[in-house]
Amino acid sequence: MTRQRRIPAAWMRGGTSKGLFMLARDLPADDATRDALLARLLGSPDPYGKQIDGLGGATSSTSKVVILAPSGRTDCDVDYLFGQVPVSGERIDWSGNCGNLTAAVGPFAISRGLLQTPADGMARVRIWQANIGKRILAQVPMQAGEVQEAGDFMLDGVAFPAAEIRLEFLDPAGSGAAELFPTGRMRDSLQTAEETVDATLISAGNPMILIDAATLGLDCSAPQTVLNTQPELLARCERIRVAGALAMGLAANAAEAKARAHTPKLAVLDGPKAFRAANGREFAADDTDLTCRVLSMGVFHHAIPGTAAIAIAAAAAIPGTLASHHVCNQGTSPLRLAQPSGCTRVGVDAHQTEAGWTLGKAVMSRSARMLMDGFACLPG
Repeated sequence: MTRQRRIPAAWMRGGTSKGLFMLARDLPADDATRDALLARLLGSPDPYGKQIDGLGGATSSTSKVVILAPSGRTDCDVDYLFGQVPVSGERIDWSGNCGNLTAAVGPFAISRGLLQTPADGMARVRIWQANIGKRILAQVPMQAGEVQEAGDFMLDGVAFPAAEIRLEFLDPAGSGAAELFPTGRMRDSLQTAEETVDATLISAGNPMILIDAATLGLDCSAPQTVLNTQPELLARCERIRVAGALAMGLAANAAEAKARAHTPKLAVLDGPKAFRAANGREFAADDTDLTCRVLSMGVFHHAIPGTAAIAIAAAAAIPGTLASHHVCNQGTSPLRLAQPSGCTRVGVDAHQTEAGWTLGKAVMSRSARMLMDGFACLPG
């Protein structure tokens, strides 16, 4: 009988996502061999769309991989590489970061002894986000020499309380207006085969395309389950996303843009609206500053990707963007974003210089927990 291959790994929740965490030293050095191994561990590609024979959860939020290594940089402790694993496809998308799983990077690095930490108090983990070449600081609570996971911090989209982890995304858009707004404009017209769409194209955390809910005739307070049962709406959103990817210079042609499904993401925006969250909680219009629905891997997200929250908050803070005209109290920080699972708060340090608008940092709180620690098993 052929024994399965056992590879050290942990299954972790970070924010409103879950993923497989591994160390680079435990994986093949060849990228293609590594990617095939990781996709198989998650259960992809699965023509049934369920990832039954793998660890993936058959959604964009639960089909993710994270690879860590000690950093060779003097200003960072760990290098962090994120991969979005498609459920039905086999090509892992390494084009961007996952803001939610970033919350679990510090705890996993500490559990693997990749840095020195205080026995009690707050551990400061300096992270190099290798996908986008940016630095992130994580404040991870410690107790008796271990990561403190229990706490009373509630995160909308997560059923149980946990300890709060504060994340600072440093210089998330790089320097200069051209990097924040890839086309050099705060508003653009995107052309698909069927329509012309007004949009803001912004790169902060990850590249994002922002459009008005009115453009789609979409009720931006609608539940995720309602929006995802409209195939024509989803196809229209994907056409707009592809047009945005081309306009931002992220793909050379439509086929390449479609293959790059993780980024850019598309967000649909509206002003504050009363809505009922997925857990039944009622929100009044004045409980939030902006309403959004974000698509991830072709469908509407059950909450909000962390990097999408950064990009939307950045755009909302800058006059002239499509997001800014929806916000009554412009410059409010943290911005309260209404999303299907509740409210997400994110602060941005946006300031204007002679060269244009820049971002010093973006700040948000998340939580994380190790769900399984041991070995992931690979057939034969």
